[in-house]
Amino acid sequence: MWRLAIVIVFGAFMSGLDTSVVALGLDTVAADLDSDLARTQWVANGYLLALAVSLPASAWVGRRIGVGRLWLIALTVFTVASGLCAAAGSIGWLIALRVIQGLAAGLLIPTGQTILGQAVGPDRLGRVMATLGIAVTLAPALGPSVGGLLLTIASWQWLFLINLPLGAIGLTLGCRYVPRGARADAGPLDVTGLVLLSSGLPLIVYALTAWTEGRTADPRSLALLGLGAALLLAFGAHARRVPRPVLNIRLFTDPLYAAAAATAAFTGAAMFGAGVLFPLYYQVGRGADVLDTGLLLISMSAGTALLLPCSGWLVDRYGGGVVALAGAVAMVVTTAPFALLPLDVEEPLLQALLLVRGMALALTAVPATVTAYRAVTVDRLPDATTQINILQRLGGALGGAVFAVVVASRLPDGPAPAFHAAFWHLVAASAAALLAAAWMTVVERRRAPVAPH
Repeated sequence: MWRLAIVIVFGAFMSGLDTSVVALGLDTVAADLDSDLARTQWVANGYLLALAVSLPASAWVGRRIGVGRLWLIALTVFTVASGLCAAAGSIGWLIALRVIQGLAAGLLIPTGQTILGQAVGPDRLGRVMATLGIAVTLAPALGPSVGGLLLTIASWQWLFLINLPLGAIGLTLGCRYVPRGARADAGPLDVTGLVLLSSGLPLIVYALTAWTEGRTADPRSLALLGLGAALLLAFGAHARRVPRPVLNIRLFTDPLYAAAAATAAFTGAAMFGAGVLFPLYYQVGRGADVLDTGLLLISMSAGTALLLPCSGWLVDRYGGGVVALAGAVAMVVTTAPFALLPLDVEEPLLQALLLVRGMALALTAVPATVTAYRAVTVDRLPDATTQINILQRLGGALGGAVFAVVVASRLPDGPAPAFHAAFWHLVAASAAALLAAAWMTVVERRRAPVAPH
């Protein structure tokens, strides 16, 4: 079980690390490939949009060829594309290869979670998913530090070449230890549903990314956001009419799954959205440079990584609801001080708050995902892993966009009012996660008590 979990971690770590590492080197890439920064930004945006495109198809393809085979194919494509990105001689080729990389990355985490869920069963799912969560959490946090170091001692190509040894190890171990998975009756591909989802999700992600980068909700972004939301609503109506939709949204009729999914979405906003707010806080509010900011924020990810194994054990023993509720309370308590403290507060206090907030995130994120996966049958696990990943990413994108816009809109009044207002919005997202976790606790306790293991 643990050997398999460690192998799956390679794909999750590479996918998360690549996002934050490459974003740091866009200025260097633009100068070396003789491109302007606006076009070079698509090296990052193309990756994120492609990731959103491939997510909806992962459940159907996984059933069609086996989730283990799909994971190995995705890791192979991701690794090869990384090497080709390093060899790209023009910005156009680099963007195209990043799109291919993103398509593969969108398959790695949900298929990896499906493999683990099917292999270990519900009783040990918390501990195993927590192991995977360490990689998912640490990789984006380490990205700025790793990227800054690579750009200092080497060229931008090493932002991609770093994936080659990781991918080679992952593929070597994966070919030996990852079960290929049984081919199931996936039914005919729901082309209409796939088109609606694979169009709506990227439009929403792009609109929210534009908000985050421009720190304003311009009319064009609002129009794209509205169109993306309309396409998702159209998919919902379509999925209720067809017998085999590309994603089975009937899972949301289960109150426990719905509560866990809501908790995961709001926790995504509180976790990944904060990944936009805290760097702004340090760079704009406290005057730190990019490398120092990355190093200062490692404490929050370290807190998450330290407590993730314990959170998985607690979920397996006591159930996800009560653990997520405790984590959400701690998340609110450790976020509120940032909305109250002056910007020049001593760093040790901030580091302590970040460390404990990271621990709180571990106690909220893992229980939500594990509870959602436990609420479904094994044959529906590919749908569940895909949906939860979509909700987490949308929650994080929406949170990051809102926080960035709040900071920008209030910045003329001064940094302190701007960041205090943004942190109150982060407190609100954390409180929403708390309410969803309370709902999850009530439903879980009414359904059946969790036997200790």
